[in-house]
Amino acid sequence: MSVCPTEMRLADLGDIRLHYADEGEGPAVVFANSLGTDLRLWDRVMPRLPAGLRVIRYDKRGHGLSSCPPAPYAMGALVGDAERLLDHLGLRDCVFVGLSIGGMIAQGLAVKRPDLVRAMVLSNTPARIGTREMWEGRIAAVRAGGIEALADAVMERWFSRAFRAMPELELWRNMLVRQPAEGYSGCSAAIAGTDFYTTTASLSLPTLAIAGSEDGSTPPDLVRETAELVRGSRFHLIRGAGHLPCVEKPEDYARVLTAFLRDIGHV
Repeated sequence: MSVCPTEMRLADLGDIRLHYADEGEGPAVVFANSLGTDLRLWDRVMPRLPAGLRVIRYDKRGHGLSSCPPAPYAMGALVGDAERLLDHLGLRDCVFVGLSIGGMIAQGLAVKRPDLVRAMVLSNTPARIGTREMWEGRIAAVRAGGIEALADAVMERWFSRAFRAMPELELWRNMLVRQPAEGYSGCSAAIAGTDFYTTTASLSLPTLAIAGSEDGSTPPDLVRETAELVRGSRFHLIRGAGHLPCVEKPEDYARVLTAFLRDIGHV
């Protein structure tokens, strides 16, 4: 896929405006990023994707350049935002790639609107993440001290020890702490209230699950367990990467994603 400047676009969905990027022509692949990141999460993967794809990335509510309504948010609202964005863009039969909370959005959207999602990639995500009490503790910490209060602990969960020793770690820490605290809290509340085990087990669409061997947020066994809920799914472990393998190992990430797209005839 050719590299070109990304044009900033804003989809006005009525009660919310979502910032998104829409690049290329061909079968659509939609990328949804993790809690505390924006659409730049996928920058290293983009130039490694094959030609002939239409690639959409977006900032979920409360993140990046999208609207930030008051917390808390419900997962249904985040799924609805993705649904309305795809409808706004006239998309059908996309491959939806979601990382962490983005993967929860993928699961919810595939159940709600199977006409929109022909296949999904569940990257570093399970059907349920943590406990309500854990998330309520994080929300309280953010309310008291901002995202900065969690930043160092988040970096340890996000990245391998080797990556954390590199100067560029500061870029990702900055991305995290500069997200709106209201948006981080709102999406944390959405995760706290979500358990997709039963609904995800009803799915049968082509599914690729990706895990990082050093992931401290969603360990590989948890990702594999969720993949096994979906009939005919496949699982891939990226060694030496944490919660964001698209950042640490973009070549490996793009390679396994491209192989999946080719296997299902999407490229």
